[in-house]
Amino acid sequence: MASSEIEVVSSSSSVSKPNDQPLILDVFTASAHGDFNKLRTFVEQHGASVSVPDVSGYYALQWASLNNFHDIAHYLIQHGADVNAKDSMQQTALHWAAVRGSTAAADVLVENGAQIGAADINGYRAVHVAAQYGQTSFLNHIVVKYHTDFDVPDNDGRSPLHWAAYKGFADTIRLLLFRDACQGRQDKDGCTPLHWAALRGHAEACAVLVHAGTKEELMVKDNAGHTPVQLAYDKGHRHVAPFLVHPQLCELSLDEQKPNLSNQQRAHSNNWKGKLCRGVVTDIGYAPILLCIMIFLLILFINSVIAAPNLGKITATAGLWAWTALSLEAAALIMFYRCSSKDPGYIKRLGDLGTQSDTEDPLLNIDLNSSSVWTGNWSQLCPTCKIIRPVRSKHCPTCKRCVEQFDHHCPWISNCVGKIARNVTTNELANSSRYDYLRGPDGRFRNPYNHGCWKNCADFLSLGYTNDDEIAWPRLQQVAT
Repeated sequence: MASSEIEVVSSSSSVSKPNDQPLILDVFTASAHGDFNKLRTFVEQHGASVSVPDVSGYYALQWASLNNFHDIAHYLIQHGADVNAKDSMQQTALHWAAVRGSTAAADVLVENGAQIGAADINGYRAVHVAAQYGQTSFLNHIVVKYHTDFDVPDNDGRSPLHWAAYKGFADTIRLLLFRDACQGRQDKDGCTPLHWAALRGHAEACAVLVHAGTKEELMVKDNAGHTPVQLAYDKGHRHVAPFLVHPQLCELSLDEQKPNLSNQQRAHSNNWKGKLCRGVVTDIGYAPILLCIMIFLLILFINSVIAAPNLGKITATAGLWAWTALSLEAAALIMFYRCSSKDPGYIKRLGDLGTQSDTEDPLLNIDLNSSSVWTGNWSQLCPTCKIIRPVRSKHCPTCKRCVEQFDHHCPWISNCVGKIARNVTTNELANSSRYDYLRGPDGRFRNPYNHGCWKNCADFLSLGYTNDDEIAWPRLQQVAT
């Protein structure tokens, strides 16, 4: 890729370690360390100016904003500090606030006239800097409260989504995609955000972008003619490559996407196992194949055993067993159809509202413009379904839907194992140490979804699944009310 390493605003400050006593010499160090008393002494008794830069060209307001000392920022503004003053890089105090996600300081700046869309010499705005440093909460705050453009490009045509992908901040990517940032935009080098994520080998960032994007985006070439998967291979990020090869494109364009593969690797990629796992089989699963086998065996059993003309008349006992086998086979087909066609617990999306009762869904009633919903829970955002996922739910890339109580996608039934699964899922049992909601106050395993034998059976018979709404949705319902 014909692009140098991207430089961002420096986050270095003169803040000392906790055990060190900071040396306060002037208004700049006082602002940087949050020493209000000494700052007032310098300004009110010594007559120090707060509107001039230090020897490095940085302003006291920038240092206060960097470290989120909003009271000091307000004091500096009251005593003549210019909220839109720029240093040698044309960066304002708001740029510095974005570096460390200083939300309170940013509010003081904007409320006192700071230009939310001010750009430095590279065209970086506060939204770019926030994306560069993974300050997701800050980015969401200024987008929601001040309606700043979160998809604006810099001088090189790179949007905040490009930067988040380049730096590998998956939560920031989720937020931007959730808010419909343009995923297919190409910068001056022809690179999309997926190119940058692949170039740096950020697996989670690539996974989020691929799941939320289209298969055409996997084949976009930069100005040098490279697709994302080629960049990943060229940089040695082979762990990222599987995310970047769409199954329906893999067999047709293998040579084009991976020109550097050896003959042995290419032969292995085209063996029967690889072909079986690619193409339409990946999308529809093995359920049609399994159904055909079951029907074939049923017909074979009837023609070769029960109704075979060359066999003698079967006895009553043999006939009973034969019809028992047919009944079990019929029951198996019915259950197979039910497992394949049953809604595994798809979470409603905003576009799925069809009836009046759908609007009562607790997830859909949440005000998506409230930043308190997302703070600390960015992984709950689904950029594909544009919803906030509840506890125990995940996005299935095969079904392209979020599923409640998701366990896994089963290719043999071509459906997800989700809310149709009972109680705690296999995945949760295997990873119980990773889930906080499966641990009690003593730190040991606790199943909050087990309501007892009678309640579990009643829920299953009346609802078709065990009821866990009061446990899985608490935070979201509280926010909604």
